[in-house]
Amino acid sequence: MYSKIIREKATISVIGLGYVGLPIALEFAKKIHVIGFDISEKRVDMMKNKIDPSNELATEDFNNSKITFTSNPQDLKQAQFHIVAVPTPINEHNLPELKPLLSACETVGKILKKGDYVVFESTVYPGCTEEDCVPILEEKSGLKYCTDFKVGYSPERINPGDKIHTLVNITKVVSGCDEEALDNIAKTYEIILKQGTHRASSIKVAEAAKIIENTQRDVNIALMNELSMIFNRLNINTYEVLKAAGTKWNFLNFSPGLVGGHCIGVDPYYLVHKAKELGYHPHIINSGRFVNDSMGAYVAAQTVKMIATQDKNIKNAKVLILGFTFKENVSDIRNTKVANVVKELEAYKVIVDILDPYASAEEVFEEYGINIKEKCTNDYDAIIVAVNHKEYMNLDEKFFKDRLTENGILFDVKGIYRDKIKDLVYMSL
Repeated sequence: MYSKIIREKATISVIGLGYVGLPIALEFAKKIHVIGFDISEKRVDMMKNKIDPSNELATEDFNNSKITFTSNPQDLKQAQFHIVAVPTPINEHNLPELKPLLSACETVGKILKKGDYVVFESTVYPGCTEEDCVPILEEKSGLKYCTDFKVGYSPERINPGDKIHTLVNITKVVSGCDEEALDNIAKTYEIILKQGTHRASSIKVAEAAKIIENTQRDVNIALMNELSMIFNRLNINTYEVLKAAGTKWNFLNFSPGLVGGHCIGVDPYYLVHKAKELGYHPHIINSGRFVNDSMGAYVAAQTVKMIATQDKNIKNAKVLILGFTFKENVSDIRNTKVANVVKELEAYKVIVDILDPYASAEEVFEEYGINIKEKCTNDYDAIIVAVNHKEYMNLDEKFFKDRLTENGILFDVKGIYRDKIKDLVYMSL
């Protein structure tokens, strides 16, 4: 397969052109012809016009690319090496939502030919590829796994907004259903990778490696969040404590914050789900998730408490929130925990205004029923800086004073202004 691909006797397809799939498709398209497939005609039309719907890539990133964008599944018949990069979210009960992935398997299975390869990039629990995806491929194609077609798993490591650890600059974990598949999959990815690949011993190992990357971060951030609650009661600043502790050579550099998005806030639930299926109930992972999922309500409650200490009426108090996306300098609003802050404040009958230079007001309202303002006023009882977008990093104390009422409060979630604020009532995690 690798030999056919480099001689352009075989074509690569990428199914799902979101923040993971599109960069992969465009990198391969610099070398060989690629078919980029997405079920959304609107998104496909945008990409045909060199627009990234995820706002991660610039127009020039589409230049000199041998790629055909399509929403027609029949076009996938022209490809022999299929990369599946569809989202794997959780539902309202924090259970894996595999519908997009299984639907993609049906699409690929219907056009699968003898000798084809299918490589999955979507984050899943260990065993999902072979236990959930492969049977659908077999059923829809009438072909036999490993004998008629090969399967692999290579977990995505795209970090939205990160211009350093991009696809071509990372080591990519790869796996295959047998030695032949592993070799071909590794060599194929190495066409575009500067740092090469790590060949996992099995598909399950690769799936597990991906899911613990974010679970490890989730648990460590949860510890920092719990420490911040303790330090708040001790009336000491968490970031000052971390700065002091960080002078030790082996201290781990994590900090408290709102943990949302489609990776850290989601992936641990996939591992929890699989563990429970096996009769084990994870304690540390569940505890970490509970702490991190509670932080939005905690930020809101602390804000309300501080407003009350200033002898102000909570009902109809006004709060400005700066930042709504799940992390800094991106437009992605999926699973943002700022929404939890908003909902909790509104439960106290607080009036909330939100500004964000990256978030789409239309998408925010559609997803959360929350309005994003175009500009703020100057009568807020508190301002919460929830996301440290670059536009907010250099704001001075006067900026906040001009927008706050007397005895107004600044809640600096990530502690970016702690050395700048002298006169305002100041809080951070």
